[in-house]
This record gives sequence, structure tokens and C-alpha cells, in this order.
Amino acid sequence: MSRIRHHVRGTRRIATAGAAVTSAALLTVTLSPAAHADGRPTRAAAVHNAASALLAHAAGLGLSAGQDTSVRDVVVDKDGTQHVRYDRTYHRLPVLGGDFVVHLARDGRYRGADRATRQPVSLPSVTPEVSGPKAAALAVSALRAAHPGDRLQQVKAKPRLVVDALHGRPRLAWRTDAAGLDTLGNPVARTVLTDARTGTRIDAWDSIETAAGDGASLYSGTVPLETAPSGSSYQLKDPTRGNTYTGDAANKTDLCIFGICVSRAPATLFTDADNHWGTGTTADRSSAAVDAQYGTDATWDYYKNVQGRNGIANDGKGSYNRVHYGSNYNNAFWDDSCFCMTYGDGDGTTFGPLVALDVAGHEMTHGVTSKSAALAYSGESGGLNEATSDILGTMVEWYAGNSSDPGDYLIGEKIVRPGFGKAALRFMDRPSRDGSSADYWSASVGNLDVHYSSGVANHFAYLLAEGSGAKTINGVSYDSPTANGATLTGIGRDKVGRIWYRALTVYMTSSTNYAGARTATLDAARDLYGAGSTEYNAVAAAWSAVNVN
Repeated sequence: MSRIRHHVRGTRRIATAGAAVTSAALLTVTLSPAAHADGRPTRAAAVHNAASALLAHAAGLGLSAGQDTSVRDVVVDKDGTQHVRYDRTYHRLPVLGGDFVVHLARDGRYRGADRATRQPVSLPSVTPEVSGPKAAALAVSALRAAHPGDRLQQVKAKPRLVVDALHGRPRLAWRTDAAGLDTLGNPVARTVLTDARTGTRIDAWDSIETAAGDGASLYSGTVPLETAPSGSSYQLKDPTRGNTYTGDAANKTDLCIFGICVSRAPATLFTDADNHWGTGTTADRSSAAVDAQYGTDATWDYYKNVQGRNGIANDGKGSYNRVHYGSNYNNAFWDDSCFCMTYGDGDGTTFGPLVALDVAGHEMTHGVTSKSAALAYSGESGGLNEATSDILGTMVEWYAGNSSDPGDYLIGEKIVRPGFGKAALRFMDRPSRDGSSADYWSASVGNLDVHYSSGVANHFAYLLAEGSGAKTINGVSYDSPTANGATLTGIGRDKVGRIWYRALTVYMTSSTNYAGARTATLDAARDLYGAGSTEYNAVAAAWSAVNVN
């Protein structure tokens, strides 16, 4: 943790702090090489350089007395440019929207920063006037109101005091996680942000983010699987991808109280005698496990081979999957607390098992987002969070090149059933085809559910990749309009994936809105292809085509 505390007047304290930080950093560099074999700075060197930048540019970064910072992520480009992402606390309270990214040249010189907010973080007091139990009760009411007609059971709420800098002038707030079980025993959760002085609700959002053997999967045909020998049998565990594994949740659910899970649904590791898994039907419980493991493999490979990211957290460690979660559970979700993916079986009428390839890529990308920009899950930032998972999850599907589930710009087309009434969950070429999503930006788009406000970025990504107008791609018909009547030519999905990933991991912050996403993707396109390049100009034109100017 890097600390900026100006308790002594003048520059003497800053110099003293600087000496302390430099000494600590020099020790780290002594223990770790300052550069890779190719001359690029190491992670430790980047953190050391950034710590020096924080001291030299504290005022410009809004760092003042009582504030601490901690490193969340580090990106070192091939040319040695460094990007160090920080979280911020104020008198030990997390600051929502206090995150920022410091950009450094190869030699460690400060080049600038991207901040989630430029509002000064300073409060008259960190003592709340509204009690924690009162905030908890308000959050429970909000959770129940979000599920009308459903008698929720085992409802609990855990308030945590924070500083909210995401919604205008920074203020003391309660961030309360409320959770319970619906009538089928499936989990529901909502996070409520409450003004700690007035008791007024600031915001609220759903906390569960929704949507060398071989295996016969439900959706992707027969697929290759790397497994682990165990005596005379095999485990569905992949030693080549961070020991990622898939287990059976036995149709049980988690029991979490105050954000702490007292008990979790199991993840009993699947085993097989001959290393040929599943039958391609739901009659065999391992068939869904094949899809989940395959989806994890494809997502891991896409991020590593295309984006240079070694695992979801970029630390080489694998996550794990739980399939057959809950009773007729119509959802799939990524959970940071267990670093795991969880899949329901669906009710058979609206959805089938939610283990399709693009669903896996989508949900696991929520994990990537949480370890990088951590886009807030409400308002325009929430729409961008969902769109990030749609866009990069779609890139996973295209990357996999699976003939049984070929790449497309439809989200969840494999899991929907006739009762859903549509061919897919979402449609990137014309998002409004789902009846709720926005094709274009407007001042009210942030008021939509995040799955619908995501339409603006999804539409942007499709236009940037494929261009406007009617066309058939991989046997699927698309017809993508533009808000300004412009005719666009795409630059290809591979470039779109690279641009969006760099924008996410280098330039976006928790508060990034659509205007900020335009800037972030233009900065990414400039880095990758040059200012004024065809790609750079195409990014600008695609945003204008969805009314983000």
C-alpha cells in the first residue's frame, strides 16, 4: 500500500515520505529484477515508478491528507510504457469512484493519469448520522421491492461505510449488500447506496451479474479437454490452464450472510473412467460440465493468446465452475468472492442449461472487469460493464471457431427456449430487436437496466467490426442502422477486441460513462494503430453513429 499523508506543513514531510517510499521501493527492486530480458520494466519497477509519481503529482491526482492508495493492477506494454491502477481510501474508508490510472514512459517519467472523478475528496466528518441498522433495513426493503410477489427467505443485509464519489460531490454513504433466497431457494441480491447523513437512497443495483480427453457437450459438439489423471480415473481439472476445474453443485445454493458465505453449494469435482466425458444430453450430468470446462478453456486461451492476459486475474491462477446450481435456476454468474463461475440448469421452458460458450465468455469477463476498470454496476458505467462482457464474450466465441456454435453477434442464442419468445438474449447489430435495449445514446440511457443500456456500446462494437447496413455473416442475417445516417465500413472484430480490451485495462475507471468510453477507445486505438489512422477514425465514426459525440 502506498500512502500519501500530509500531516506536516510545507514540503519537508513530502520529501520525508518520498524518501521512505523510495527506500521501500529500492528494496523491492533489489529483490526483483528491474527489467525483463527484453528490457521492459518489471511489475515491481512499474509500481516503484508510480509511487514516485504519486508523490510528485499528489495535488494533480487529488491526493490529500487522510488518503491512502493501493495498487489494483499493473500493465506494462511491449514498448515499456507502464500503467498502474490504484484504489483510494479516505480515513480508511473505501472511496467509490476514487480509482485512477497512472501512465508512465518506459524510463518511468510521468505521462499523465485517468481519474474516475476529479472532485476533491474531503468530508467534514466520517461519522454517519444514519445508523448501520437503519441502512440495512432500507436495503432489505429495496431487495424485497425488486422482487414483487416473491416471498424472500433468509434475507440478510450488511452495511459498510464508504465515501461515494461516483454520484457528484463526495459524501459519506452506506454501501449495503442485501441477499436472500427466492421461493425456489435460488439466490437474489442487491446492493444499495444510502446517504449516511440524510438516509436518501443514492443508487441501487443487482449484485449477481447476469447472464487431452474429449467431451460430448450440450451446445458445442465434441470438444477437446485437458484433464488430470488420478489413479485409474481422470479429473475434469486442467493443469495447463491454472488448474481450472468443474464441479457439480448438486442443485444446491449458497447461504451467505452479511456478505460472508456460511455455506456454499458444493463443487464436487467431476471424474471419469475413460477420459471421454458426457453424452451430449442432459441425462448425463457431466455433459453440462463439458460445456462449462470448454467455455473456461476457450476464454482462458482468448485472453492469453490474443490479449496477453494470463488468467482472469492475470496471475496465472485458474478459476473453477459449478454446474447444476439451484432448482431450475435461470441464470449464470461470476462471483469474485469464490473466484468461480456458476451455472443454472434453466427451467426448460424459458432457458436450457446456461453453459453456452458465449455465456461463459460473458460471465468470466465480469471477472476481468472487476480486476481492471471495476466499472460500477449502475448507470452508464453499468451498461458499459455489461457491454464489455457481451463484446469480449463474443470475441471468445469467434476465437473458438467451433463449427457447432459458430461465431455471431447474438448473445445467448444457444440457451433460449421457445418460452423466451426471441432468438437470443441480445442482438448487437440492432440492440432494440430485444424490445428493451437502446440502439443509440441519449441523456436518459443511464436510467435503463444495465443489460439494456449496454445496447449503445454493443451497437458501437458491431458497427466498428462489420460496418452498417444489411449483410449475412456466418449464415446469420444482420441489418445495422446508424443514428446519423452514415454508411460505415468495419475494421474487423480482431481489432475491435484489441481496442476494447486496452481501453478497459488501461484507460477506463469505475465511473467511465459513454463519453469517457469514446475517449478511452480513441486513446487505445491511437496506442495500437496511431492517431489519425484508419482504425482511429473508424472508432470516432462508430461512436458518432450511435450518437456518442
